[in-house]
Amino acid sequence: MTSPRINHLLQQREGLRLEFKEAVSELPATLFETVCAFLNRAGGDILLGVADDGTVLGVNEVRVAQLVKEIVNLSNNTQKLDPPFILLPQVTEVEGKQLIHIQVPESSQVHKSKGVVYDRSEDGDYKLTNHTAIAELYTRKSASYSENTIYAALRFSDFKPELFPKIRNLIRSRDYNHPWLSLDDEQLLRKAGLYRRDAQTGLEGYTLAAALLLGQDEVILSVLPHYKTDALLRRQNLDRYDDRLYVQTNLIEAYEQLMDFIAKHLPDKFFLEGAVRISLRSKIFREVVANLLVHREFTSGYPARLVIYADKVVTENANRPHTYGRLLPENFSPFSKNPVIAKFFTQLGHVDELGSGILNVNKYLPHYTPGKAPVFEEGDVFKMTIPVEAQPVGGISEGVNSESGAVNGNDAVNDAVNDAVNDAVNDAVNDAVNRGELDSLKDIPYDALNKIIALLANDKSGVPFTLITARVGRARATVQRYLKILKVAGMIEFKGPAKTGKYFLTDTALARIRKS
Repeated sequence: MTSPRINHLLQQREGLRLEFKEAVSELPATLFETVCAFLNRAGGDILLGVADDGTVLGVNEVRVAQLVKEIVNLSNNTQKLDPPFILLPQVTEVEGKQLIHIQVPESSQVHKSKGVVYDRSEDGDYKLTNHTAIAELYTRKSASYSENTIYAALRFSDFKPELFPKIRNLIRSRDYNHPWLSLDDEQLLRKAGLYRRDAQTGLEGYTLAAALLLGQDEVILSVLPHYKTDALLRRQNLDRYDDRLYVQTNLIEAYEQLMDFIAKHLPDKFFLEGAVRISLRSKIFREVVANLLVHREFTSGYPARLVIYADKVVTENANRPHTYGRLLPENFSPFSKNPVIAKFFTQLGHVDELGSGILNVNKYLPHYTPGKAPVFEEGDVFKMTIPVEAQPVGGISEGVNSESGAVNGNDAVNDAVNDAVNDAVNDAVNDAVNRGELDSLKDIPYDALNKIIALLANDKSGVPFTLITARVGRARATVQRYLKILKVAGMIEFKGPAKTGKYFLTDTALARIRKS
């Protein structure tokens, strides 16, 4: 089925933010000139397989997958795009024909294609050859995007080293051929646009985006003393709070902590998308949390806030508005406030393409909170209101489903579930030590083991090793050690071929969790 957004685009004429290109079997020769121009101007949408007048021609179905792969690889090639900006093309079907949709955000950097700077106008792409025009483009970018602020004294040692394995695991779980995986840590940061040189001043170094994404906590606070995200639960005590999470760490760990807070205080619902069970809570609130963290104006002292009430979740964050008023799926034009940070989050799989937040929340919320609609309000403060079904003031009480033995909750384990899983893992490990199958109880990583068990319990169809590694956030060898402990303890088993098989909870594990 064609998405409403694609139908809307096909009804428009080519212009500043829209380009149609024919691409029956090969990529258009001018594709990356248009990509470059969109990045340098205001972003936009490219539809491959469409004539200039909007006639749907389609892309050869046999070639679609290869063309998508070429777009991803070439967007990481400095000969085609410098600095690189990895694109995520999507295949869609219109009138029985395959199209490729490329959404290009406005970039906070100045890009070149084959050494040439391109800009965009209503009439199409054009080369910038005048030095004054190019300088003006650099000035506009540096003035518009605070994430690009260069901190020349910032060093690689100022970043958290434990984040790099986590980053690679998250990327690998989505795309084991991702071009960033072949780079060392410093090369990865440069390729991601987190190290830059100002062409006008010659100043170079790591940027504010780098500090926010990967910095040690004390480094972030030295750069942005006012930076924080406040998460509150207000069901009973509306004047103060029933629970609070105060976040002042890097954006990668902040995302995990906020998702954990939401999973602790909001229920999940069983939902099938096709034949696959998905977490509605995760689908909705990953977008909410990512938007709160990524699309905010970090130079403002206005605190970012997420508040869970009995019947709604409300977020607020400082914003650089490009419009004012309520945003609706059919009328909004997505605009990235921090393109480099947003691109990084996209590669980690925390968000989809630009604009996915409003679209996905509107898509899944009717299943999570029937009869209710979200509200997105753009202004100097960006505000989201997500209705939820009223919860008792004492909070939710998720636990083990009596029929399936599955633990509800995907991104984190709430208090009740954590107790059951923790007790089950403790008992199993103790029994294994008593049987002489494990050497001792010394250095048993209970937190990681609990997280693995909760993950497996939530998905009866099994979980692959790559996803377990991504969720645990440790090196491959370390996760293999964790899995070995759980196998010896009789909690998990592996089924299927060595490369494509999955891990499952054993019947013994389910019985232990139910008992606990």
